Amino acid sequence: MQYNQKAADVAAEVSKAVFGKPQTIRTIWMAMLAGGHVLIEDIPGVGKTTLALAFARALELNESRVQFTPDVLPSDIVGFTVFQKETGRLVYHPGSVMCNLFLGDEINRTSSRTQSALLEVMEEGTVTVDGVTHPVPAPFTVIATENPVGAAGTQMLPQSQLDRFTVCVVMGYPDTEAEMQMLAGRGQRTLLEQVRPVANQADLLAMQKEVAGVFIHELMYRYIVDLAQASRKEPRLALGLSPRASLALAGMARAAAYLAGRDFVAPQDVTAVFADVARHRLMLTDQAKAGGETVDVVIDDLLRTVPRPRPEKADRHGR
Repeated sequence: MQYNQKAADVAAEVSKAVFGKPQTIRTIWMAMLAGGHVLIEDIPGVGKTTLALAFARALELNESRVQFTPDVLPSDIVGFTVFQKETGRLVYHPGSVMCNLFLGDEINRTSSRTQSALLEVMEEGTVTVDGVTHPVPAPFTVIATENPVGAAGTQMLPQSQLDRFTVCVVMGYPDTEAEMQMLAGRGQRTLLEQVRPVANQADLLAMQKEVAGVFIHELMYRYIVDLAQASRKEPRLALGLSPRASLALAGMARAAAYLAGRDFVAPQDVTAVFADVARHRLMLTDQAKAGGETVDVVIDDLLRTVPRPRPEKADRHGR
């Protein structure tokens, strides 16, 4: 795994701009290594945008940021074509999504049509305008933020669209030491300026290729499927994990093993990423909500009741 140290360097650089959130940084980094997309759901002012921009700077990615509002149109995202009189041809003008890292601030504040335009790009990796398909640059990652506070007039993402995000993370408030460190004469802009590039687009593509090559034993596939099946049979859930979620769980487990310096997935890799992959995909029944149940409690119960493979059966040779 040639690029493993470089992957660690990227996480270390991002930590210079966001204090006290190593697990959040690690989760987002794993999603990027797995070729997935990230939804950050939290209140304003906890550093969601700073975190995304820090990744763009550390990886020298071409980034684009859109502050979603009700008047943002699908063409602002995917682009549009204009008739060029001189040549008699339709000329494509790229939209903001034509970048390596697309930051969509407050995705729940725009229209359903605009949300769908972005989520189609996330799924297909291409945009189609006036019948012509244009691929987005590689690598390509979407980091979208959603503000659960002040939801009046917003368009919350339906479950079918939430499922396209590999993980959903909640940053939360910084702890006392991290907040004091942030207040010690440094603003967010200054913090971002401390992040230096330690990798580039080609490095990220190479790391993603290495992550895709991390070995998963048949027992690990069985464990992932058993977790998904258990969620679908759980009586407290109106909606369990989809097959797309199983694929996301396998990809995140590969990335977790990669960052741990292993070329195979172990049971602890699956359990470590399960909550971030599952949290936004599971939907409680009305009875469970009335009974005070939470999705996190159900996730803990699933991890406790579904049998884990023995660690010695997880390696490349199945011993």
